[in-house]
Amino acid sequence: MTADLRYPVGQFDLTAPVTPEMRGPATGVIAELPRRMRAAVAGLSDARLDTPYRPGGWTVRQVVHHVADSHMNGYIRTKLALTEAAPTIKPYDQDAWTPLADSRLPIDISLGILDGVHARWAAVWRSLTPPQFERIFHHPEIGTVSLDLQLQHYAWHCHHHVAHITSLRQREGW
Repeated sequence: MTADLRYPVGQFDLTAPVTPEMRGPATGVIAELPRRMRAAVAGLSDARLDTPYRPGGWTVRQVVHHVADSHMNGYIRTKLALTEAAPTIKPYDQDAWTPLADSRLPIDISLGILDGVHARWAAVWRSLTPPQFERIFHHPEIGTVSLDLQLQHYAWHCHHHVAHITSLRQREGW
């Protein structure tokens, strides 16, 4: 059986139990994402950045820009859940965003966004009290999401997209 290139670290399980012991390691993943993403794309030419990570998939460049888009939204959702009573967040169509002109820009732009967003996001995660991790927001497509679950989901998202790039590099011998 061939590995599913869409999910090099497996799919995220929204129903898996989340424990307080998982918070520190997940926050560490959030803090380290900019460094790990930079390492994953280090030395890639424009031609390689414009290579899809799988047949029919996004290019490496699009993956980097997607992570910046997604994590900006995730950071804002965290702050909304901390400052409003169970807000309903606005989802977005990531596949519709990918062909927009900004997804063709140099990746340094989104790497810079990741530096700033992740420094701030990690600081927020590290500051939370146990009751704050229980705060929620409503996602129209997936339902009620606690901050505990969101932290785990975005830690997975970090691993997921870095692995798209590193597994492509490994397969191609880059």
